[in-house]
Amino acid sequence: MTNLQRHPHPEVPDQRQPCTAVEILTPRLVPLGGVRASTVHRTLPQRRRSLVGSWCFLDHFGPDDVSATGGMQVPRHPHTGLATVSWLFAGRVEHLDSGGNAATVVPGELNLMIAGRGITHQEISDPKSSALHGVQLWYALPDATRFGENAFVHYVPEPVELPGVTARVFIGRLLGSVSPVDTRTADLLGAELVLEPGSSARLTVRTDFEHAVLAERGEVTVNSAAVDHRSLAYVPPGSETLVITAGQTEARVILLGGIPLGEQIVMWWNFIGRSHDEIAEYRRRYQAELGFEPADPLDHGEPALFGSFPPAQLPPLPAPQLPNSRLRPRT
Repeated sequence: MTNLQRHPHPEVPDQRQPCTAVEILTPRLVPLGGVRASTVHRTLPQRRRSLVGSWCFLDHFGPDDVSATGGMQVPRHPHTGLATVSWLFAGRVEHLDSGGNAATVVPGELNLMIAGRGITHQEISDPKSSALHGVQLWYALPDATRFGENAFVHYVPEPVELPGVTARVFIGRLLGSVSPVDTRTADLLGAELVLEPGSSARLTVRTDFEHAVLAERGEVTVNSAAVDHRSLAYVPPGSETLVITAGQTEARVILLGGIPLGEQIVMWWNFIGRSHDEIAEYRRRYQAELGFEPADPLDHGEPALFGSFPPAQLPPLPAPQLPNSRLRPRT
């Protein structure tokens, strides 16, 4: 598990210097949801960097006026080889999956869905919510656990209060707070930090971790590097100290970290595998199991990858066509 701590004696200067090799990743805008699409700001994955530890996907959305955008309307769709983390700042989202789990996602509470070898789910925002604001995160499961059973975990972290800083640790360890969530992957960190104007958190970090800091609200500096609103600061392994400082307004950041995955992944649509052919097979099975395309006779007797779903829900999403060229692995 991650072992990050605030400096235990603030009055004693820390001789360890923060790593200044900070890479700034700017978001790209991605419309989701059709005609009334809401726009998300995506910083992972991108050409410059696909992974931070096992984290492979980061969408930042809102605050959106639900009456104008229609909120989040994501019908049933599949996942393989990954886990999803939903973390809200405002609004409510109803989660339903083929593992038999139904839950309401609310601000400050972790909802973790581990897809394992296969799962389908839907996410529908509460129409009574006036605004919707949060992040959607994925991390890739390692080869050792990616074919396991699917699972769903709900956890409410207690806030950690320090001078000028409030932290909620939803995965891993930080500032003496330990999340009990089993991620089925190598050591991983996920936390929200809210910093008062001008305040700073100096964190002693594991040198085998790489870290990323999303400037979710306000502008911050990470190891003296300026990070604009919605951008992501990447700090490579080898750093002993992470210093996050708020500007003239209150700042909120999402801090991610982990040991580099050390495996090549192929990531396409909502699937993570290890080869083009594996992804193509996941797509074929999903299309056949949900009736979008004919099943292969050899599938008879095989257990379903994507499970059953309660009736009277929105129609499921069909998978897009695979590209003409072979999918290439990411590291």
